[in-house]
Amino acid sequence: MNEFVSAGGLAGYDGTRTGHPSRGTGVVSFDRRELALILNVYGKKVSAGEWRDYAVDMLRERALFSIYQRASERPLYVVEKNPRLARKQGQYMVFGTDGRVLKRGHDLANVLKVLDPHLYVVR
Repeated sequence: MNEFVSAGGLAGYDGTRTGHPSRGTGVVSFDRRELALILNVYGKKVSAGEWRDYAVDMLRERALFSIYQRASERPLYVVEKNPRLARKQGQYMVFGTDGRVLKRGHDLANVLKVLDPHLYVVR
């Protein structure tokens, strides 16, 4: 049952661990609840025709959900989870195209409100 798993040149792999990457190397990822919140907002924007593609990156210190208007350009927004900031400013952040932090906090649902604001008419 125990087999050696070769990384074969994977980026970020140091060759010291075998098996599933999220168990041995401490890779940060979004859990099911977090992905459901992100994909809910993403689905609304896709159905409205504003967004078309996304990418998920799970790294050692952070997880990224990048949102694209077209597949060949830079991301419009990046939702980042960085657990090292959980006790400081909050582990969730949303970055804009220019790299500025649009919102950060401890609650992902509140942070995602910057991507899907509820607009209303002011009289």
